[in-house]
Amino acid sequence: MILNQNPHTLTVEELAAALKSHPTEGLAQAEAEARLRQTGRNTLSEEKKEPFWKEFFEELREPMVLMLLVTGILYAIWGEISDAIIILVIILTLNTVEVVNEQHSKKAIASLHKLAEPTTSVRRDGHFQEIPVEQVAPGDLVLLQDGHRVPADARLVEAFGLSVDESALTGESLPVEKSTDTIQDPAIPLAERHNMVYSSTLVTRGKGTALVVATGMDTEIGRIAGLARQVKEPRTTLQNMMEELSKVLVWFALGFSVLVPLVGILFAHQPVKQMLLTGLSLAFATIPEELPIIITMVLSLGAFRLSKKHAIAKRLSGVESLGSVTVIATDKTGTLTENRMEAARFEPLEAKGHLLEIGIFCNDAVPDGTDFTGDAVDTALLRAARKSGWDVPAERNTHPILNEFTFDNTRNCMSTISLKNGKPWAAVKGAPESVLMRCTQILKGGKIETLTDTSRQGILELVSHMAAEGLRVLAFAERTLSNENLDQEEIERNLTFVGLVGFQDPPRPEVKDAIATCQRAGVRTIMITGDHPLTALAIGKQVGLNGEHAVITGPELDRLTDDELKEVVQQVSIFARTTPEQKLRIVQILQALGERVAVTGDGVNDAPALAAADIGVAMGETGTDVAREAGALVLTDDNFTTIVSAVEEGRLIFENLKKGVRYYLTCKLALVLINLLPTLLLVPIPFAPVQIILMELFMDLMAAASFVIEKPESDLLDQKPRDSQAKFMDKAMISSIFTSSLGLFAAVTVVYLITWYGTSNLATSQTVAFFAWLIGHVLLAFNMRSERQPIFQLGFGSNRMMLLWAAGVAVFLLVVSIFPGAQQLMKITTLKDAQWGMILGATFVGTFWLEVKKMLTYKK
Repeated sequence: MILNQNPHTLTVEELAAALKSHPTEGLAQAEAEARLRQTGRNTLSEEKKEPFWKEFFEELREPMVLMLLVTGILYAIWGEISDAIIILVIILTLNTVEVVNEQHSKKAIASLHKLAEPTTSVRRDGHFQEIPVEQVAPGDLVLLQDGHRVPADARLVEAFGLSVDESALTGESLPVEKSTDTIQDPAIPLAERHNMVYSSTLVTRGKGTALVVATGMDTEIGRIAGLARQVKEPRTTLQNMMEELSKVLVWFALGFSVLVPLVGILFAHQPVKQMLLTGLSLAFATIPEELPIIITMVLSLGAFRLSKKHAIAKRLSGVESLGSVTVIATDKTGTLTENRMEAARFEPLEAKGHLLEIGIFCNDAVPDGTDFTGDAVDTALLRAARKSGWDVPAERNTHPILNEFTFDNTRNCMSTISLKNGKPWAAVKGAPESVLMRCTQILKGGKIETLTDTSRQGILELVSHMAAEGLRVLAFAERTLSNENLDQEEIERNLTFVGLVGFQDPPRPEVKDAIATCQRAGVRTIMITGDHPLTALAIGKQVGLNGEHAVITGPELDRLTDDELKEVVQQVSIFARTTPEQKLRIVQILQALGERVAVTGDGVNDAPALAAADIGVAMGETGTDVAREAGALVLTDDNFTTIVSAVEEGRLIFENLKKGVRYYLTCKLALVLINLLPTLLLVPIPFAPVQIILMELFMDLMAAASFVIEKPESDLLDQKPRDSQAKFMDKAMISSIFTSSLGLFAAVTVVYLITWYGTSNLATSQTVAFFAWLIGHVLLAFNMRSERQPIFQLGFGSNRMMLLWAAGVAVFLLVVSIFPGAQQLMKITTLKDAQWGMILGATFVGTFWLEVKKMLTYKK
């Protein structure tokens, strides 16, 4: 829907009529959905999804696949038509697996982007509701809030102290003050259209409502930019490292693939054609080209699994770093507590009605059906007022708010101006210290008196007493003004103190156990809040936060040098009355001490700390768009326990990644050794080329799927956080690869050489080696599912994907053992019972000998 007239030249009523909308009620849900079908979703562009067939043929152009195709062509030319057909089938199977895995990864990441998209509040069917930005339709009435992006081009209906950063659109560096006044000039520059707000700009102060006039590509930003909405996911450190490792290992594999055929031809006098095909097959099977793919898949599917636990990883680098977190710096309200505020105490009690009157007007919450929506404290005040008999909507309609100066962390208060008894009246609420310093008078028994230092001290002592009871305390003040056009500083001086309200926000019942779990996992939790020190201390004690010193306040923190603060942050777990700058400083000091810090935040002022943190955790329910953009992780439930679950999941993802890569490289190294030793002994190699190619199929399926879904070992959270600076391929992992590969190498090589030297029958010997490999590398996978916990404790059947893969290998073995046609295709023969017994015994001993070590060393 595109208006023929310039919306900034229309009055609100004219615009609403043109849009067939309502200036205060917006659209009905059914009408909004109909308009979405007509105009399309509110996005700049839709991501084009590549069809399966196109990705399939793109995958066929990969160098390793082309090498396999060359091998198949040579087979066909040299008369091995059946082998050529098998290779073609394997190509199609491998290609399909790769494309399906890649599509699963893309789908997982796409789902996360969808979940992490910003939302906006629109009024539909008579009440405000939170919807994804892409579902905003022309004619919607949107709620504009401090710290949130404007979801679409819109004409202002209401504006209270509203200013918008339009630098992304106009290049104007300073925020633009907004008003609802109609502009007569249709040709006025966009930067001067003060009654309009535009898509993707940022509300920096105040609030308001606006009618949407354009969405998607019809917006100003859409017409100017026309850029794709989707940004390509940057490669993580681990992905880059694996790509480099792959390049190194490629040369090793190629050298081995050339060495074996040369030795076979020159010294063992093997057929040239056979050795050439063997070399090509070995190159295909041993080059670790799938390493970066495995890592991308594990990270992306791990991120998708995180989303099921209410934690949305916006970047794969965040998933990679989760397991190394050593400190969680969390705020209090809504994260450690339930964010379910109740006005529990009024001081003095006789001023309750007066306090609630101020609370009705100095308030950003709005009616939403039978309840209210907005900040927890604001909604608590409105609920208390309604319970006391106030008709909140009627009061606001009778005394409309003329101007508003929203809360910020510098003033620590907010104020509004409305008409009372025909005169401009300022209502103020905020932190007691900040409000009291602006007061010169006090209301006592209905009379106004001078606020003395003694009275001021008495009020602060009462605040401390209320805070010690776990109450969040706000002070309320007022002032009758000479006129409504005063600036903020003039309005917020010479105030009359009215009283205090104590709000109760109980801690979430599950948080105490979650913090204890963190301590057991070597992850320290600290609270950084702007709340009163005694309130923070009361909540901290209830959830189990302890330190050598009870609490440090922001002003106390400012008096410390960096060296002194380094000592303090190692002892103190609760920081109160902190500013965003102080929160950032704490994070940076912790990082200077070598800690890996996860930081929670929800506001614009939290963005610096979120961006500086190793893992920025933005609140999804109460967080601003700026906070969500700065964070690497978004919590959809704003719950501390979700952070703990995310850390645990991050550890599991990294462990499974190491297990998958370790198994993958172990199989590659074992395959190299199994073929190298017979070559050096001048005997035929243990596998026919077609068998080597088939083995790669089984290895790929294993490495690409089963380890991704492996469940955690029971002592996962008893381990210390991993060192983020440690190498992925550390000494322990390299040692494990070599020892594990030696077991598989020994099992296959022993049964092969015994059979060869005992029978001199190549078909039988290769059959024994082939079957030993298939059984051995399956048993090895089960063994490598755990690093510490014995498999019988972990549960032999707990990984269903691995069981399915093992069953597939068993069915394959059964088919090729029974049917002569299959034996001919696979270049194998029938084995005797004694040979089967030798295979089973050797592979079990060669792969499960490490289980003995686990059983002796595991403690839980």
